[in-house]
Amino acid sequence: MQHMKRYIWGFMLCLLAQQAGAQTWGNTSTQVAPLGTQYFQNQYLGNPSFAGVDTGLHLNGAYRRQWNDVPGAPVAMAFTADYLVGKRVGAGLNIFRDEAGLITRTRVSVTYAYHLPLSLSGRQKLHFGLSAGLRNDRLDLSKLNGDATDPSLNLFNRRDNYFDVDFGVAYTDGHLNIQAALPNVVGYFQSDNKDIANSSTWFTAVSYRVDVGEGFTSIEPKVCFRAVRGFDNIFDFGANIALLNNWVNVFGMYHTSQNFTVGAGFSYRTRFGLQLIYSTQTAGLKNYLGDNFTLGLTVNLFDGK
Repeated sequence: MQHMKRYIWGFMLCLLAQQAGAQTWGNTSTQVAPLGTQYFQNQYLGNPSFAGVDTGLHLNGAYRRQWNDVPGAPVAMAFTADYLVGKRVGAGLNIFRDEAGLITRTRVSVTYAYHLPLSLSGRQKLHFGLSAGLRNDRLDLSKLNGDATDPSLNLFNRRDNYFDVDFGVAYTDGHLNIQAALPNVVGYFQSDNKDIANSSTWFTAVSYRVDVGEGFTSIEPKVCFRAVRGFDNIFDFGANIALLNNWVNVFGMYHTSQNFTVGAGFSYRTRFGLQLIYSTQTAGLKNYLGDNFTLGLTVNLFDGK
């Protein structure tokens, strides 16, 4: 395990060295519609304080695309890896790729998290997390239906990368979960970004898990708030229901953007998890984009269980 920890810290330092080459600080282009796996399966996607929140190495992947295949329709992919490096320190890697038409945005970030026990039992904890990320925006000229020698296209592909940091905090006690996150901290406070609309700024959520039994294992109601710059803020209301001693789960979330997300999943001995998620399109985009489907995968290793 000591070798594993050295490899993780070495890998994070290498990534940070690469990020130092970024030429522009701060950008507020943040996903307004989060991946469905962020609500219950992989909270690290939306809050860096959840990196290494539990023992072992946690690998998560997600893939989202429209239910109806339309050329140039948005596609989103994410991969995260997080590990409890010490008794209180967690480390994470978060890779997000978003494709829409010719534009591809890729963001890679590394995370440091600290988990502070608030009781002798260690059940109550306060979590802090900080991620440093580098985002790259490019045009895929292989999909271009036009003049690929247009100087403006090559100029776009030579634009600066964006470097920013995300901050998150959370309180957990095994049942209650209170959290808040501010992505793109530098970009949030930059005056140049004040007029950019339709971009998420900060996120908060509260949930409480009620244990029931083996057949109907637990239910966890959750309320989220997503602040959106220059547009209506969004509330999410829903719950996750675990069944058959956590082997199966179903969940649903209603969003005040007049759409909903539903999903179901299967977990094998806490080692492997699969989530299938369906989300309807927001009211303002129903005439332009279709509903979308998300596949989420989880692999947990080295947790000693």
